[in-house]
Amino acid sequence: MDVKVNIRRYDPDAGAPASFWQEFSLAVPETATVLDALIQIREEMDGTLSLRCSCRSAICGSCAMRVNGHAVLACKTRASESLNSEGVVTVEPAGNMPVVKDLVVDFDTFWDKIRAVEPYLQPQGPEPEGEYIASNESMLHLSSVTACIMCGACVSDCTVLEVDPTFLGPAALAKAYRFTADPRDGDAAGVSQRRLEQLSLPSGMWDCTRCNECVQVCPKGVAPMDRIMALREQAISLGLGDNNGARHAEAFTESVAHSGRLDELRLPVKTVGMFNLPALFSFLPVGLRAMTHGKLPPLVHKSVENVQSVRRLFSKVSQPPK
Repeated sequence: MDVKVNIRRYDPDAGAPASFWQEFSLAVPETATVLDALIQIREEMDGTLSLRCSCRSAICGSCAMRVNGHAVLACKTRASESLNSEGVVTVEPAGNMPVVKDLVVDFDTFWDKIRAVEPYLQPQGPEPEGEYIASNESMLHLSSVTACIMCGACVSDCTVLEVDPTFLGPAALAKAYRFTADPRDGDAAGVSQRRLEQLSLPSGMWDCTRCNECVQVCPKGVAPMDRIMALREQAISLGLGDNNGARHAEAFTESVAHSGRLDELRLPVKTVGMFNLPALFSFLPVGLRAMTHGKLPPLVHKSVENVQSVRRLFSKVSQPPK
């Protein structure tokens, strides 16, 4: 099978800071993966091509990179299934991390954020005489989270990290949930309030915009965004609502539950607090731009037709499970 591999390359020693594209034409077996093609290019066509790989079995996570614009494990991605209409597959280094050379990126910040969530059990109280016991049910719940191989695919495609590098990111937050949901960590309920207080700070779990990219690209089904939403539920259940993120979520729910639609004019006010004048004044430029472009929400917020159905639905889902 003839393929063309268009690789985004970067050589720090070349004297030019900009990256460049280089296309290679080669013949590979029908069963070849993108990693197989890259290794063939390195071994037979250009020995200077740099990439990371190890197990070639979708276990180690070393070969995470962007293929056709989305993060994948190159060893798990068939080249034949990645070709566009012109028979070309595009390969780039993972995003949101500094490029060292070609397809190799610097993971230092990634690991710093993993360490920041204290990824280890911190049980409280006296040590048991034997091992710490966890129920089969609780460990089955955590099985998908513990499947994370730290490949960085979710971090690569996180849209929040593109604009805010201080955001903890989906990998670190999913790792944090692995411990806040572990019954052996923290208090008897399995939730460490101290952990959740730290994760509620700016650049923590409330900064996720729920774009779902991390869920789409995760090769192991960890679903980091779902874990972030679960962290938020844990925090609110413990009364950790004195922050913009929690107030935003509660104001959003309250508005839709009452009128059937979002009151966009009052949402930012309820999020930052009506007496937080500096934050409210910071919204003025956005409000003026919205007004000049005809995008300002109506001053009088109206309910949707048959709003009683929406209210009954919210009332039903708000009831505690039997």
